[in-house]
Amino acid sequence: MHDILIRGASVVDGTETPRYTADVAITGDTITAIGTDLGAAHRTIDADGLALSPGFIDMHAHSDLQVFLNPEHPSRITQGVTCEVIGQDGLSYAPVSDETLSVVRRQIAGWNTNPDDFDFSWRTVGEYLDEIDARRTATNLAYLVPHGLLRGLARGFDDGGATPEQVARMQEILAQGLREGAVGLSTGLTYTPAMYADDAELAALMRTTGELGGYFSPHHRSYGAGAMEAYREMIDLSRRTGCPLHLAHATLNFGPNKGRAPELLDLLDEAVAAGADISLDTYPYLPGATTLAAILPSWAASGGADATLDRLRDPAALDRIREHLEHTGSDGCHGVIAEWNTIEISGVGSDALVPYVGRTIAQIAAAEDRDPFDVCIGILLDDRLATGILQHVGHEENVRAIMRHPRHTGGSDGLLVGGKPHPRAWGTFARYLGHYSRDLGLMSLEECVGHLTGRAARRLRLVRRGFVREGYAADLALFDPDAVIDRATYDEPRTPAAGFTHVLVRGVPALDDGHPTGALAGGALRLTEEGVL
Repeated sequence: MHDILIRGASVVDGTETPRYTADVAITGDTITAIGTDLGAAHRTIDADGLALSPGFIDMHAHSDLQVFLNPEHPSRITQGVTCEVIGQDGLSYAPVSDETLSVVRRQIAGWNTNPDDFDFSWRTVGEYLDEIDARRTATNLAYLVPHGLLRGLARGFDDGGATPEQVARMQEILAQGLREGAVGLSTGLTYTPAMYADDAELAALMRTTGELGGYFSPHHRSYGAGAMEAYREMIDLSRRTGCPLHLAHATLNFGPNKGRAPELLDLLDEAVAAGADISLDTYPYLPGATTLAAILPSWAASGGADATLDRLRDPAALDRIREHLEHTGSDGCHGVIAEWNTIEISGVGSDALVPYVGRTIAQIAAAEDRDPFDVCIGILLDDRLATGILQHVGHEENVRAIMRHPRHTGGSDGLLVGGKPHPRAWGTFARYLGHYSRDLGLMSLEECVGHLTGRAARRLRLVRRGFVREGYAADLALFDPDAVIDRATYDEPRTPAAGFTHVLVRGVPALDDGHPTGALAGGALRLTEEGVL
């Protein structure tokens, strides 16, 4: 007798081939049969009129700490996500020393908060993955080794190039993380300290990554004024080193890039035709999200939070920062000047600053009759760099063009903290299915599901995940294709998606009849010689 029988589903299996109607039987954590007349089950779910797909794979998530603080993870479960890739943008929580952990906790407080009472008991990648398994989570999690942490361990958080000995040390730590189960390497080349790395350092780390079966996922040097050059740099590095490349949140934002998506896609197609192994992910929204401190020029952010705060109190340093932010363009702001009317406060660490949430720097400055630059610096000082922001700088034509590329996958880039975080954390996958696939017809349901499942599974080298097949893990999403839609908005960003009825993780219902169950059936997925298990 099966544990669960899903009867009469329209199976959209992740392969991008036409859907078909079938019953799907599950025993334990595995899909054990697909067909008709499959016998009895302890529980039968009537799926008439519903689509059954693999659980969605979020290729760019920032749940690294929230999976411990809020393990039920409703933002993902309510939109069909059963697997996330974390350790993104070169910054997370493993591998670390006591000293580097202290620095990075403050640096990415705007991404994850920085709770005083949480026990960061791990130090290595393996220990972090073990902690995920021990605590249990609602979703499965794959981890990228963050380049910024490698640099912090090998040479600190200040600017400047790495010596050959320091690069070798980074390679050694990286190799250990990959052998302990990380699926690849991430970097954040507009974030300290990874932004100080040259191509020789990146190439060395990429070679180590590729040799051990992983892939490289860069947040490259610019999504603004130098975006095309930054994409070209990453593609050239991949071709030189042979390391598979996954372009993280591969957007083209800011004024200089309006309508330039075809240039990026031509660059990508040329490299793939020449034999490069490249994929990418995007989120289906126009604004981006980061921390307010991230827009500072790189020299101003060198050395960690305390050094940055000291510069923000130094009149001479402030004059230089103003010049970069308002006149010449800041490398932290992707080479463009800060447009204060596009920078919206999404979250703060200080209760005194809560009234600023949901307002742009320009709006705050106008209301208080202050200079916008002074408002920005004042917030950074008062919040000790913990402020999150949205940047309203995207272009719809670029978003649509990029998402239709055959190497595209879905990534929310979702931050889960703050008063008004980006709605992509709760809506990305439903928005692809409902708005872009069904309502706008940019791709068929089968193709859209393939973007969000099978393609991502191939990039990750997942074993027995990413498709609806016999013998595969029962990570599944059941939804109404006519009703699925994102409901999270910029005013109400934590609103669950509509249309999902059931989500199973390892055969356990995490969403049942539209309601989260609180089940914690997920765990760490680890890179092995066979692939990612």
